[in-house]
Amino acid sequence: MTGRVYLIGAGPGDPGLLTVKGAECIRSADVVVYDYLASPVLLEHARKDAEMIYVGKKGGDHTLPQQQINRLLVEKAAAGRVVARLKGGDPFIFGRGGEEAEELIRAGIAFEIIPGVSSAIAAPAYAGIPLTHRKFASAVAFVTGHEDPTKTASTIDWAALAGGIQTLVFLMGVKNLSHIADQLIRHGRAPSTPAAVIRWGTTPAQVTVSGTLDTIVERVNRAGIQAPAIIVIGEVVGLRDQLKWFERRPLHGKRVVVTRARDQASDLVKRLTDLGAQCLEVPTIKISPPESWEPLDRAIQNIADFRWIVFTSVNAVELFFARLFEKGKDVRALRDVRTACIGPATAEKLLSYGIRSDILPDSYRAESIVAAFQHQPVRGETILLPRAAEARPVLPVELAKMGAAVTEVAAYRTEPVQADAEELIQNLEQGGIDLITFTSSSTVRNFTSLLPPERSRSLLSGVTIAAIGPVTADTARKLGFAVHIVADTYTIDGLCDAIVGYYKAPN
Repeated sequence: MTGRVYLIGAGPGDPGLLTVKGAECIRSADVVVYDYLASPVLLEHARKDAEMIYVGKKGGDHTLPQQQINRLLVEKAAAGRVVARLKGGDPFIFGRGGEEAEELIRAGIAFEIIPGVSSAIAAPAYAGIPLTHRKFASAVAFVTGHEDPTKTASTIDWAALAGGIQTLVFLMGVKNLSHIADQLIRHGRAPSTPAAVIRWGTTPAQVTVSGTLDTIVERVNRAGIQAPAIIVIGEVVGLRDQLKWFERRPLHGKRVVVTRARDQASDLVKRLTDLGAQCLEVPTIKISPPESWEPLDRAIQNIADFRWIVFTSVNAVELFFARLFEKGKDVRALRDVRTACIGPATAEKLLSYGIRSDILPDSYRAESIVAAFQHQPVRGETILLPRAAEARPVLPVELAKMGAAVTEVAAYRTEPVQADAEELIQNLEQGGIDLITFTSSSTVRNFTSLLPPERSRSLLSGVTIAAIGPVTADTARKLGFAVHIVADTYTIDGLCDAIVGYYKAPN
């Protein structure tokens, strides 16, 4: 049986700009063949059993020559497999998608073209540069800045570009910027024509340098701009000062380490990215089952014996209900049980199972639950407390002092993770980290084990530390961290708001 190849435009870098159909094709693929410019986040759409093959090309360094990429697509599809070929931007705009399609036709392989958002359009938009504008430009041209090196002569009509088209967009041309500017000026374009170079357009690493044809080369060299970058030339570049929305976001250009468990980090990463930050995920913990399910299972079996259940985290809610369902019960088993939650996220997760929390204190820490129970007749009441095996003892101890009979069971464990230590240290050595976020005491404790003790202080010099709340901050201080940011509201949103406030405050 012959397979099929999807030639998919992966977009310009922002994973949110992948088309719906592109995502569907990735999910259906047996094999994913991807380029250097295709966002790694897009690979998360792929099935876990899909074969992943990197064929990226970076600055002349080709993992596979184009002919071998063509042959790879044919071989995989001919073996009856569905292949998703991810190409940065759009496959038919300087993406050599036409060449790959021709090879598939010669081999009799079925294929589809899935257009993508080209960086030629998206990068200027994110830089605040409209390619057309009624006052300035009614024509735009897309030009390669890197012609086929086997050509004996250039096929670019410099005179036509210089004199007849108001907006010019050059792709893959940053190395030839001086030549491009010289040719346009030589063929009649005014040296004062506005110009901009956009590197890593649409990503948190986006940098834009503006100038004119006669100054842009010097400014780009001074800024150290390298590929991947695009060049925009024309009067529309002058609108950037008014329209540059993307680079005005409060955390733009900040590199932030997220230490939360990988399967829980998405909300924080998305929020920080939306604020402009470039996130480096370095999970220091992972959520694991308890050493034994027996205590939790026994409590669930005897759930009618409890008057209250106190949930201290989203993890506790999810794992409690997973075991409840595993034991053949459902939410009706809790019909006579009252509930208390720490934090709105925990209460929201509980509500997703159809149960509204009876107690939700204003403050999101264990002490607040204790205070809330002071208004409840808890003496002699039975309270189930499913939570992390390593949790602080304050809650069961204080509730017991109030006369409650507390059954504390481990619903999960947090275990240290060190897989990304090398990348973290390398980024710290290069001064590439601005901020580190801690969302629990366990993330702090396990983070310290990632750094060589004798170099910890020097590696963290100049790095801002943010904690989700006072308990996490106290743990960090006891371990030698200088804590700069502590959220007033102990949630992901509260942490992000505190980070934005810190960077907005006058120095």
